[in-house]
Amino acid sequence: MANMSLVKNPMPSQDPNVRNKNFDEVALGYTEEQALDEAQRCLNCKAKPCMTGCPVMVHIPEFIAEVAKGNFEAAYQIISNTSALPAVCGRVCPQESQCEKYCVRGKKGDPVGIGRLERFVADWHNAHATAAPEKPASNGHRVAIVGSGPAGLTCAGDLARKGYEVTVFEALHLAGGVLVYGIPEFRLPKSIVQKEVDGLKALGVTIATDTVVGRTITVDELMVEQGFEAVFIGSGAGLPMFMNIPGVNYKGVFSANEFLTRINLMKAYKPESDTPIVHPKKVAVVGGGNVAMDAARCAKRLGAEVYIVYRRGMEELPARKEEVEHAEEEGIVFKTLNNPVEILADENDNVNKIRCIQMELGEPDASGRRRPVEVPGSEFDLDVDCVIMALGTSPNPLIKDTTKGLEINKKGGIVVNEDGLTSKENVYAGGDAVTGAATVILAMGAGKTAAKAIDEALSQK
Repeated sequence: MANMSLVKNPMPSQDPNVRNKNFDEVALGYTEEQALDEAQRCLNCKAKPCMTGCPVMVHIPEFIAEVAKGNFEAAYQIISNTSALPAVCGRVCPQESQCEKYCVRGKKGDPVGIGRLERFVADWHNAHATAAPEKPASNGHRVAIVGSGPAGLTCAGDLARKGYEVTVFEALHLAGGVLVYGIPEFRLPKSIVQKEVDGLKALGVTIATDTVVGRTITVDELMVEQGFEAVFIGSGAGLPMFMNIPGVNYKGVFSANEFLTRINLMKAYKPESDTPIVHPKKVAVVGGGNVAMDAARCAKRLGAEVYIVYRRGMEELPARKEEVEHAEEEGIVFKTLNNPVEILADENDNVNKIRCIQMELGEPDASGRRRPVEVPGSEFDLDVDCVIMALGTSPNPLIKDTTKGLEINKKGGIVVNEDGLTSKENVYAGGDAVTGAATVILAMGAGKTAAKAIDEALSQK
């Protein structure tokens, strides 16, 4: 019998005053009883509107129906037919603006907790599965993947399942891309990412770390000298942006990329870590997206008093609602409708203040959001010893500068057609390297699209 409750089962989580002092996962996951109860809220609609919001087209009603019957492994197999990273997506996908946005139950209450159920199913599988995936027979074709983030891993997984010999080239020492260097442990444990990577290795995918494509080897060399028949570029968007204001070169000003990489990939928060990181007392994080929330919450866990400085209001914050709520619960102070105009420092060039000006919302801009306008004479100073810029990123120019015939747009993204094919024959691209910084699931969707196109092209040879 369907569960007609208007409210989804709440996600168990750590107490805010405990979790803001550790890096353990905040959300604890559904119990079996909670998962069964939540799954029974699904109406199993024939039209499947939830699937229209999923970039990788997970068969959502089908997997939830299996959860409702207690067939958790069967549910996992349904998800994994289209998603290479179910345990990741269940944690970091913005379901509220994708699959759950179109859930019929959301019209008169909460939508079904699709993301929470996906996470439960993936965690259940990881806890109970004993057999490694079977490696398919080789079809004789070789494909290179540049970058081991969500786009690259998805493309690699889809091709490996079809028998392609796939090698993933990763610039850093650990595979996972933004999943390991950008998203904090308390949102996405790195052991989860490693399990997903290990699953791809079991399918026959080779991971070559410490290989900077564009320096160690170029895309052209991969094809001409190494014999790869196709290349997929999923190198992400790792070039940080800074404000053009006085003081950005003072000591204590960081990009969110560097700050998060030191914490997440290098484990700088651990006492035994040999990776240096600043341990500030008062931090201003400039920006309002998910990366800003991640940086702010990490700084809080390092013992700092933390402000988020954002030029629009709370309603306009681009970060996920859940991440904003968690940040507020953990004691982070939101200084909305404020914008930095200068960073100040002491005689040794160490940051000691950030000067801001109050803003008010005017007419809508090109994005449809009301444009922030300065309020004359409203400047004020915040006493801080660290400023973290979380203003977005753009694709690193290294690959475009070392690859002949690759068309790039004005924002530095690689130009592709609807199949992910670039202007260069047999070279495909997807994810943040094409779009600029976006979501994990959109990058995965791009990886799937390119994998399909690569298979169609190479299988004809």
